[in-house]
Amino acid sequence: MDKLFEPLTIGRITLPNRIVMAPMTRSRASAQGVPSELAIEYYSSRAQAGLLVTEATQTSPTGQGYARTPGLHNDEQSAAWKKIVDAVHKAGGRIFLQLFHVGRISHLANRTNDGPPVAPSSIPAAGNVWTDTLGMQPFDSPRALETAEIPAVIEEFASATRRAIGIGFDGVELHAASGYLHMQFLSSSTNRRTDAYGTNRLKFVVETLEAMVAAAGDSKRVGVKLSPAMPFNDISDDTPHETYSALTRSINPLHLAYLHLMRVPGFEIAPALRAAFTNGAFFLGGGYDYESAQRELASGGAGAIVFGKPFIANPDLPARFRNSIPLAVPDSSTFYTPGAKGYIDYPAAPRV
Repeated sequence: MDKLFEPLTIGRITLPNRIVMAPMTRSRASAQGVPSELAIEYYSSRAQAGLLVTEATQTSPTGQGYARTPGLHNDEQSAAWKKIVDAVHKAGGRIFLQLFHVGRISHLANRTNDGPPVAPSSIPAAGNVWTDTLGMQPFDSPRALETAEIPAVIEEFASATRRAIGIGFDGVELHAASGYLHMQFLSSSTNRRTDAYGTNRLKFVVETLEAMVAAAGDSKRVGVKLSPAMPFNDISDDTPHETYSALTRSINPLHLAYLHLMRVPGFEIAPALRAAFTNGAFFLGGGYDYESAQRELASGGAGAIVFGKPFIANPDLPARFRNSIPLAVPDSSTFYTPGAKGYIDYPAAPRV
């Protein structure tokens, strides 16, 4: 029995298969965060997926850190995203918008506002980031958010959620992974605060999800992505098992649509989080192919499998899986470049 092609119901929508397209930064938006017209074809051509999750989308100008990433905090951005959502739905697909704030993972040349980036604590990240005007640059040094500022940051996520639902997205996903602001609050290496958001490092994530659920009007229209122990963007936590087990227990009563967990090689936490997350679907991503995905689903280790890079070069990935068609290999040199090349020029396989 092909477990990948069994349906899965999440709140008001039913996924026709358990193949989820991962949120992947592709850097095709304008410098002002407006999604490109190319994104209409990019997303709608992948509508065979059980669920599409968009690239990470900033909730404010302060939340941007990379070149050419999209936002959802003004009317021009909303209008561009609505064209994408409408095209996906016309093609028979379902789509969630991933929302994020980069926190300290930023450079001024990539933002439209002045001032330093914000973070839980004034601890700069080691490493560099691409800028279109200056090339590779070190991450800017952040300033610590004042306690009184945090509710406004949370409200930005609620506002973006209202915009997303208002233009037709099926739901939203909070990006609390990959070393960005929400993971920075969760992690002992980046959160040295002494206020309530430091003594309880879960608080910022939980309050953001509560605000997003209230804004969506339906908890099954909100998901969350986590990546415990992932060192990307110079981040670490002294006790990741304890931190993320406690977080999962804290958000389980919210009855979210799903928890999207990114696996980290050599770090086993998925079974514990799956056992703790009983009120929503459990998605797993990170290096799966067709065979390993089938095994994971058959074992009950996940409710759906998230695929990233395979979707870049294979817009018809579900059809290729179903018909045993070899997968095309993506060109990594065009993952983040502007324009159509490496974005919408990968053809579907000939029909069999």
